[in-house]
Amino acid sequence: MKAMSTATGLLSFADFEKLADEANTLELLQGELIRMAPPKRKHMEVAHRLYEALRAALANEPSSIIGTPYIEMGYRIGRDSWLRPDVSVSAAGQNGEDYFEGAPLIAIEIVSDSNTAAEMEAKTDVLLAHGAAEVWLIYPRTQRAWIYRASGSAERVDSLSSTLLPGFKADLSDILE
Repeated sequence: MKAMSTATGLLSFADFEKLADEANTLELLQGELIRMAPPKRKHMEVAHRLYEALRAALANEPSSIIGTPYIEMGYRIGRDSWLRPDVSVSAAGQNGEDYFEGAPLIAIEIVSDSNTAAEMEAKTDVLLAHGAAEVWLIYPRTQRAWIYRASGSAERVDSLSSTLLPGFKADLSDILE
């Protein structure tokens, strides 16, 4: 759904920022406005468990490339996208004042019933094309997860881990409990 249109039919980031009253339910993906349903309790519980596990691992394994984990942090990506992954890990020293500039180092989406496959694929492509090293898609309904890497590989996993986070490993069943 588009709240505003331009001559090209796409929304600019400047116009997107003017939608501040609706910002908690919107993302901008390649100029297209994405309206998101409010996250449900189970969704947020999964996000918090994952965030806490990442936070604990990063506290024990300081890194020169890994920044900080966040829940629903906004990232301005290129000229026409602003995404807010459910959980993310910024790059060390990542620029940005109001929002981070560029994709997070790791973006994690907990896929809801309201998300479409095309939307998740487009988000993954944009994130990887703009600097994300990994995008994790977690599917609570099917108890599955996929990790997409900037190298072009994709892998279905039962436990979450990353070569970027040597001290981190979490069984998917524990995160989704």
